[in-house]
Amino acid sequence: MLLSKSILLLLILLSGFNRPINKPYFKKWVITNGSSLQVNGSTNINKFNCVIANYSRPDTLTFYHEDEAETIKFTGLMVLDVQNFDCHNPMMTKNLRKTLKTKIHPKLFIKFISLNRYPDENDHGREAIHGAVSIQLAGVTRFFNIHYNIISAGTNSLTMVGNRRLKFSAFNLSPPKKIGNMIQAKDELDIIFHLNVKVLD
Repeated sequence: MLLSKSILLLLILLSGFNRPINKPYFKKWVITNGSSLQVNGSTNINKFNCVIANYSRPDTLTFYHEDEAETIKFTGLMVLDVQNFDCHNPMMTKNLRKTLKTKIHPKLFIKFISLNRYPDENDHGREAIHGAVSIQLAGVTRFFNIHYNIISAGTNSLTMVGNRRLKFSAFNLSPPKKIGNMIQAKDELDIIFHLNVKVLD
């Protein structure tokens, strides 16, 4: 009986060594007022610019240590109202919202996954880093590598500017049209988001 109890205790101890340990975060950011998402594209005639301005949801972005990993785990989620896109042209705005299937899929989701390194908070210039995100648009999710410029904006404040060129067709969408087929947007567009953040700890 004593031997059985000893074996049971040993198995419990050994199983504890194999149990995953949740690593604590080492930094948190919170998104502050004035953040925005911008989309730049072009048609067969001219260029267009559409923006969701003044994104102000206090979303939290969290950084975690990863042992022996080449990247830093970076979690957080932006949820944007596609209906808020403004292309500074009523017809183009209407066509873009229709193209993005706003009535069926009213939200655009940007989920942060990782960064290649944590930015230097004391760098008062521009620091270039990159990381992985997932973007869900019109009900379709795709993964991308995003390039960022990190700009110091004062004590414990940063501006994170991310950009990526992508295609409407990546989300099973056809570029918007205007006045029949006379004006046709090109498939490629640049997505740029400005995140104003406060470093919490």
